[in-house]
Amino acid sequence: MIKKNNSKKTAVIAVICFIAVIVVVTAVYFLNRPATQKGAKTITVEVVDGGGASEEFVIHTDSEYLRQAMEEAGIVGGNESDYGLWVTTMNGIEADESKQEWWCFTKGGAMVETGVDTTPVADGDHFEATLTTGY
Repeated sequence: MIKKNNSKKTAVIAVICFIAVIVVVTAVYFLNRPATQKGAKTITVEVVDGGGASEEFVIHTDSEYLRQAMEEAGIVGGNESDYGLWVTTMNGIEADESKQEWWCFTKGGAMVETGVDTTPVADGDHFEATLTTGY
């Protein structure tokens, strides 16, 4: 009987610890997530194809996130996933998954570590979408 009670106590403690970890991780995310900027702003999105040719799009938007701004400009397409939009097309150029092609998003040359749904935009931002080969 003592072993049963210890097992139940251990299970309850494990569940409580798991919930506590989830709460802490969620709190850390919300405290450290990138801030958004409300209101009118102008951003630039540079689309670089696989051969290195590029075209810049200057977007005037009230959007707070990159996806919405690019959708307003009509330059992005993709598939919905559990993590947001998986970008497959930029400015009519489609990534060929059979060739391991994908769109890499950078901001000022540094890789963006969030998806386009959660990448905040601020006035004057310059993003690059580069067709990249290889996973």
